[in-house]
Parts: sequence; C-alpha cells; structure tokens
Amino acid sequence: MKDHTRKTRSVGSDLTEGSIWKKLILYFLPIAAGTLFQQLYNAVDAVIVSRFVGTEALAAVGGSPATLTQLIIGFFVALSSGAAVVIAQYFGSREQEKITIAVRTSVLLCVVIGAVLTIAMLFCADPVLRLLRTPEETLTQAGIYMRIYFAGSIFLLVFNMGSGILRAIGDSRRPFLYLVVSCLSNIILDILFVVVFHWGVAGVAWATTIAQGISFLLVMIKLLRTKEYYRLDLSSLKINMIILKRMLAIGVPSGLQSAMYGVSNIILQVGVNSLGTVVVASWSMSGKLDGVYWAVSSAFGTAIMNFVAQNYGAGKMDRIRSCAKTGFLLFLGGTVVISGLLLLLAKPLLHIFTTDQGVIDTTWFIMLMFVPFYVLWTVVETFSGILRGIGDAVKPTIITALGVCLLRIIWILTAFRISPTLMVLCICYPLSWLVTDVALLIYYKKRSREGFASPGLKHI
Repeated sequence: MKDHTRKTRSVGSDLTEGSIWKKLILYFLPIAAGTLFQQLYNAVDAVIVSRFVGTEALAAVGGSPATLTQLIIGFFVALSSGAAVVIAQYFGSREQEKITIAVRTSVLLCVVIGAVLTIAMLFCADPVLRLLRTPEETLTQAGIYMRIYFAGSIFLLVFNMGSGILRAIGDSRRPFLYLVVSCLSNIILDILFVVVFHWGVAGVAWATTIAQGISFLLVMIKLLRTKEYYRLDLSSLKINMIILKRMLAIGVPSGLQSAMYGVSNIILQVGVNSLGTVVVASWSMSGKLDGVYWAVSSAFGTAIMNFVAQNYGAGKMDRIRSCAKTGFLLFLGGTVVISGLLLLLAKPLLHIFTTDQGVIDTTWFIMLMFVPFYVLWTVVETFSGILRGIGDAVKPTIITALGVCLLRIIWILTAFRISPTLMVLCICYPLSWLVTDVALLIYYKKRSREGFASPGLKHI
C-alpha cells in the first residue's frame, strides 16, 4: 500500500498535504501563465486583423462568431471539468485503476463530440449567424471563420481534456508548455497567412485550427507515451458507463452553466449588433483587453476546483474550508491589482490595437463600466469552484442560471428595450454578479455547516 501511494503521488502534485497557500499558488501559476499567454495571442490576433484586414474583419471575427464559440466550445470544455474533478478525486483517494478507465472514457467522448461539432457547423454556420442578426457587411467573413474554426473541434476538445487530466493529478506545468507552443505557432501562422499571403479572415481561422492541431499532438504524445497509470491506450479505448455517469453528473451542470452564460451573451450580442459596427468592434476589443482578467479568473477557478477535488477524495474536509478562505483572499488581492493595471494601461494599448478613434473611445467606456466591478466576480469564481470540486454542481448551476443568466435576459428584454443604449446594456453585468454573490455565499455556508459529504468514492 505504501509503495502504491508513493507511486501515485510521484507523477503529479499532491495537493492534500503541506501549506495551502504555497501549494495553491505554485499550482495556480502555470495555469494562469498559460491562459495569460493565450490572451497575449488574442491581443496580437486582434492587432493583425484590425491593422491588416480592417474594422469589419475585426467585427466578423470578434462579434457573433466569438459569442457562438464561447457558447458551443465553452459548454463542452466545461463538460470536461466533470472528468477532471472525478480524476482528481480518484487521485486523492489513491484509486489508480479508476483513473486509467476515466482517462480512456473522457478522451473517446471528446473525439465523438468533436466530430459531431465539425459536421454540424459546416452546414449550420450561416443560418445561425443570420439568426443572431449579424451585420450584413460582416456575414460572409463570419461564416468562413466559423466553418474553418470548427474544423478543428476534435483538436480543441481533446487538448482541453488532456490538459484537464494532467492538472487533475497536479501537473499544471506541461499543459502550460503545450499552450505556449500552440500560441506561438498561432502568432507565426497569423503573420504568414494574413500579412504575407493576404488570406484575410480565412487566414486567421486556419492559423487557429492548425495551432490547435499542434497542441492536440503534444498532449496526445504525452498521454500515449507515459508509463504511468494515466497512459492512453488507443487499442483499448472505450467508454465506461459508470464512470461516464459520474463525470456527466458534474460536467453537464457545469456545461449548462457555461452555455447559459453563452445564451445570455448571445442575446446581449444581438443588442450590441443593433448599436452598429463600431460598438460591435469595440465590444470585441474590450474583450481582448480585459480577457487578461478573465484568463486569470478561469485559471483560479480550475486551480481551486482541482485542489478541493483532491482533498475531497482524501476526505480532508477541514482543509477544504481553509482552502476556501485562503483562496478567496488570494484571488481578491489579484483582482484588485489586475483591475488597477487594466485601467492604467487600457488607453495606451488601445492606440496600439487600432487607429479608429470611435472604437478607442467606445472601448474605454465599456471598460469603465466593467473593470471596477470585477471584485464582485471573485465570490462567484471561488465558491462555485469549491462546490464543483466536491461534486456539487447542480444547485450552483441553478443559482448562476437565475442570478446571472436569467437576470441578464430579463434586463435586455425590458430595460434595454426601453432605453437601447450602451450604458444600459453594460449595467446588467455588475448587477448580475452582485445578485449571484449573495445567493452563492448563502448556499456555501449551508453546505459548510453540514460538513459537506463523505467522499464515497470506493464503491464507484
């Protein structure tokens, strides 16, 4: 038993022992660095599109296509979090054989879903874009971008699943390195296809798809060649229905939560589209800038979810409570720092990204409406991550659905319809964060008083 435990811990990082804040920071940093590097690529991508193709192309890539991608890919990436939680819990409870089965199940699931997405988007891209009232001048380019982007669905989903598997066993370094290689490849291909070959929006899409293929190969090589228990054997790929059911019990609510964000954002995108091309481009540009914060936020949510999941599997409930306090304070401090830097650097960066003064002024206004209120989001990310880590995904999803998504939809159908201005559109974001904060804190305190629940993994 001792030898088995020692072997299990050697392949990843054991988050169930040692200083909580040190372990959390060391585990979080590679995840954050990877997502920040990806945001750097997104910023470079925006500069290339804006400078060498134009504002309409920027709107074509960053308007409805970006919102649709967030909805569709976001759902399935969030779905994969169910696999990560299950694997992390098995790691904490030292159940080696079940990790092996879970890896094979999750990878095969991604391949199937990716193939379906590629075929579906080939035929449905244009009708969906029209349904979203995509501006006519950007419709053709947006359709081209969507079809090429989703051609790499299998690459994207398997890479995210593979990265989730590695992080679940405590290895956050390798996914970071793979992401760096992918992003650098994307930037180089962007320059080659757009600046040199003048392929326009199609060049941007092909650069992204090929880069996703590179990241897919890297993570697959690792999973196929490792000698450890999370090794992927293609000859024995099959779905274990018992473990799949457990993954889906956590992943589906998380995926629905992501999808509900996407649906509410699509409805909001319709409102953005109704305000004209400049606002569409500015909305996209603000996303490139404050994407830095959302990248860090997402990385923190992943880190705390896996941290809690390992400790849940090990049955260390007191450590979960300590993690909640420590993690929240660390994230809150980081949010304040990043928000301040964004407000300080936004205007100089905007002049680098675009020469369109209308886009610059509108983007700055959007950021003023969002950035100062990011401290409200720290509660949502921290405590929803903790609850997912213990396998409680349904009620937090319901809370988020009501507090964030439904409230935004009601807002756009009432307040924005009465006063269709950019300010009214923006207000619904911080308002929805505040409402969700209150509800999540009440629910978390209730679960904490109950002592959470027994891990109960051995019989699965």
